[in-house]
Amino acid sequence: MQIVMLAYPDMTQLDLTGPFEVFSRFPEMKIEIVWKGQDPVRDASGLRIIPSTCLADSPPADILFVPGGPGQLALMEDEEVLAFLRQQASGAAYVTSVCTGSLVLAAAGLLTGYRATCHWQSLPQLYLFGATPVSERVVIDRDRVTGAGVTSGIDFALVLAARIFGDELARAAQLTMEYDPKPPFSGGSPVHAEPSLTQTVVAAAAEFQALREAAARRAAAKLAG
Repeated sequence: MQIVMLAYPDMTQLDLTGPFEVFSRFPEMKIEIVWKGQDPVRDASGLRIIPSTCLADSPPADILFVPGGPGQLALMEDEEVLAFLRQQASGAAYVTSVCTGSLVLAAAGLLTGYRATCHWQSLPQLYLFGATPVSERVVIDRDRVTGAGVTSGIDFALVLAARIFGDELARAAQLTMEYDPKPPFSGGSPVHAEPSLTQTVVAAAAEFQALREAAARRAAAKLAG
């Protein structure tokens, strides 16, 4: 089973490396990390990831995957990338994302008419593309599988693995990773966080979120037109 995972400048590396770690536990899965070239891609935190192949040489995907991150804004208006995603999605068994990667899929027209999720701060932007935003950690709608913010990537990959290989093998992978989270603080989502903390986080991200929404609106208008 061929997995094609898109990497790009200023992505959030955990969006990609979390699912990569899960998928790598299954020998049936062959993973390619793809970008426009094979020079190291610098993520938003400074980590460099080396693509294994370029877009032009990518094999057809059984599972197409897009991570999120600040670089998603540029990607929503990158016609080369959007065309690549459409072409790959046409033959894929699953079209998937984590965090704001779903907005990139949406900009390619690949989530119109689907239920999907995203990072909680950007979730409403899916409406712009004719998708139905769902505030859940992992959302499956037919062959679309999307994960919410950053850390949900591990959950997303385990849910998808269970769908493909069955619960027992997915549970074994979870155990080998010792994925048994007990976070030091409650409130890792706005549902459980103190309102004052949520307001602080929202205020800190307000300027960038305005840029993200503007980019989403431009992409949505182009898709509609």
